Amino acid sequence: MGVSTSCPGKGIRLVTADYPPVNALPVQGWYDLADALRTAGRDPEVRCVVLASAGRGFNAGVDIKEMQRERGHEALIGANRGCYEAFAAVYECEVPVIAAVHGFCLGGGIGLVGNADVIVASDDATFGLPELDRGALGAATHLSRLVPQHLMRALYYTSRTATAAELHAHGSVWQVVPRAELRTAALGLAAEIARKDGYLIRLAKAAINGIDPVDVRRSYRFEQGFTFEANLSGIADRVRDTFGKEA
Repeated sequence: MGVSTSCPGKGIRLVTADYPPVNALPVQGWYDLADALRTAGRDPEVRCVVLASAGRGFNAGVDIKEMQRERGHEALIGANRGCYEAFAAVYECEVPVIAAVHGFCLGGGIGLVGNADVIVASDDATFGLPELDRGALGAATHLSRLVPQHLMRALYYTSRTATAAELHAHGSVWQVVPRAELRTAALGLAAEIARKDGYLIRLAKAAINGIDPVDVRRSYRFEQGFTFEANLSGIADRVRDTFGKEA
């Protein structure tokens, strides 16, 4: 259980998150994921990173039960900072990051894949932000990188999800494959990228980030301010306390 790194091919690093039962990451998990991504990107032998998960789904966001167990706001602050670091680590990784997504990709999972360079998904993958149903806000910055603006707003306000096929139609998912073929497809694409010159691929990543029209760090940090306001007002606790109690 936790975050592991392996070398499935020349120039490729596979970073895998495994937090049963649903890959809802605790505070330390977000930091561990960020460290693994940054370490992989700094390795001069690496030319592409694949971010994947074990278990039932790619990511269910933050561990809400951890926040419910903690008194005060320490867990909330930790989760916000951890997510901020993990999302930034994907975006700022020195080489391209491919997200291999299966099952559910919710909340913080959207922050990860929204900042990835390429997304390969299984045909059972779904993407969404249930934040309003969980007493939180945030990651609209990253959802807006996956779907058009008005669809992003509708998904955000309703907490509905979109399928991998729908995101493929919008051009944000590169490829949709059967679940059994997901790892092979992601690693195949990674191998294609890894055949490029290592120095040049790093220049390409830096150049593409440099022309991005949205500063994802600043944009997400702005959103986080409203999460803190919701918590300080008591609204977040009231909504979050219904988590897991729905009929």
